[in-house]
Amino acid sequence: MKVTVYNQDGKKSSDLELNDSIWNTTWNGDLVHQVLHSQMSNQRANTAHTKDRSEVRGGGKKPWAQKGTGRARHGSSRSPIWVGGGVAHGPRTDRNYKETIPRVMKNRALFALLSQKLRDGKLVFVDNITIESAKTKDANNIMDSLQNIEGFKTINWKKHNNAMIFTSESNRKNLLAFRNLPNVRIENMDQMNPLTIANTRYIVVITPEKVNEYLSTKA
Repeated sequence: MKVTVYNQDGKKSSDLELNDSIWNTTWNGDLVHQVLHSQMSNQRANTAHTKDRSEVRGGGKKPWAQKGTGRARHGSSRSPIWVGGGVAHGPRTDRNYKETIPRVMKNRALFALLSQKLRDGKLVFVDNITIESAKTKDANNIMDSLQNIEGFKTINWKKHNNAMIFTSESNRKNLLAFRNLPNVRIENMDQMNPLTIANTRYIVVITPEKVNEYLSTKA
């Protein structure tokens, strides 16, 4: 498939032929959901921990006699039904939330999300971004220029996870310039993953020919 590549001023630069097996993948909601769920599960810190009745302090003595008091029988004041007792079925740090997903499934989910972003007009290709001064003001001006592209009028809105920039080469000046923009993140192309794509409104791909070549190795 052929797409338009723009420059950092928001003007058309050239056309590029992309790999259809990556950028024109059929949407598979079940696959995407399974991969996203596994990624979110693997990110769980698993720090919440409650004590069960065997870990709560005290409760060694039987509260009262088994019979003859007219009250319900109890063997320990650390029972989950007592105030201050142990917690039944609470979160535990020994629980394992890790999920393993085959690499092929992750790649197919990534391609499906990228293709859907492209179809929805939320993904734009830029030939290169160069910021000599490494100033945030210049990075913000570039994002303002990208708003001139049809369909990307809100790409520089100050909203969390509004835009993500993927590049084939790490550039320290670009990283310094964009890091203070709360609505924009810049990452290397090897950090591209389904969860990031799904949680970001707009995707900007720099040096798309190299990114396309990199993703073709995963197809």
